[in-house]
Amino acid sequence: MPRIPGDGKDSPLTLRSILIKYILSCSASLVSETVTYPLDVTKTRLQMIRNAPQSSALSLRHTGRPGMFSVFFGIVKREGVLSLWNGVTPAIYRHFVYTGFRMGSYEVLRAKWHDKEREKRFPIWKSMICGLTAGAFAQFVASPTDLVKVQMQMEGLRRLQGQPTRFKNVWDAFSSFYRVNGFRSLWTGWIPNCQRAALLNMADLATYDRAKRILLGHGMSDNAFTHACSSAMSGFAAATVSTPADVIKTRIMNQLRHSTDVAVNEGYHYKGAFDCLRHTIRNEGFLALYKGFLPTYIRMAPWSLTFWISYEKIRQITGISSF
Repeated sequence: MPRIPGDGKDSPLTLRSILIKYILSCSASLVSETVTYPLDVTKTRLQMIRNAPQSSALSLRHTGRPGMFSVFFGIVKREGVLSLWNGVTPAIYRHFVYTGFRMGSYEVLRAKWHDKEREKRFPIWKSMICGLTAGAFAQFVASPTDLVKVQMQMEGLRRLQGQPTRFKNVWDAFSSFYRVNGFRSLWTGWIPNCQRAALLNMADLATYDRAKRILLGHGMSDNAFTHACSSAMSGFAAATVSTPADVIKTRIMNQLRHSTDVAVNEGYHYKGAFDCLRHTIRNEGFLALYKGFLPTYIRMAPWSLTFWISYEKIRQITGISSF
């Protein structure tokens, strides 16, 4: 019988082990984020089509109901292949904070909350609460990097529209928003951002954790195939529950103005997350909350696959117990 993670035989959590797992999770996320990032850019553009002024290049180029592939190839054709990686640097910075904190927090909470004398397996409801808490905490800390990532993803479109370039690099973006909008502006959209992260991690971590234990409990080996099956289920669950919050947070974050936007930006469209949710459903229908679901899942599936396989393999190589 293969050892099931969380069955009481895991090594105790120490500051050193937590730090090592933090570094390993960041390393695995670096690979996954770089490979799948173009789909994140496509998703962001797709979600922002409704917000573009009717006379803008984005609105004129995408009449009717544009799909993922038309947006993807449109970016490549008009802006160049490298535009698919606009904002990848803050995205990587984000994962050095976000993924490290979410993975570390989840394992700490799981270890503290698992009553191994009374519970044969970690209950799914506890796993969901741990994932929700870890995701919200990690995203709050990483929210400024997510804001800069969303803003930089739109730079290629701005160049296409003949608008001035706003940022020289990631640090220039941080300093620009701080200078123009103040320190608190770096957490613009943090509420829907944390809501999305909480839902995503509640589904992702809990589903992966539970699915893996069930598969191991039915005699499967703790190998890449088991990790792949578990990650496929967790990726779909995460995309399903997190896409609506992702649409809301993307639209709110994209409203934050830069000094070069004063003459061309129409101002803030939404007062907050609920206002954005209400207007989106009223003007576009409920399914508008799932704009970008396909690229989200298509990105999340390989991201989840590469992350979990890499993470589990790195843990195995370094002698750390399986997740």
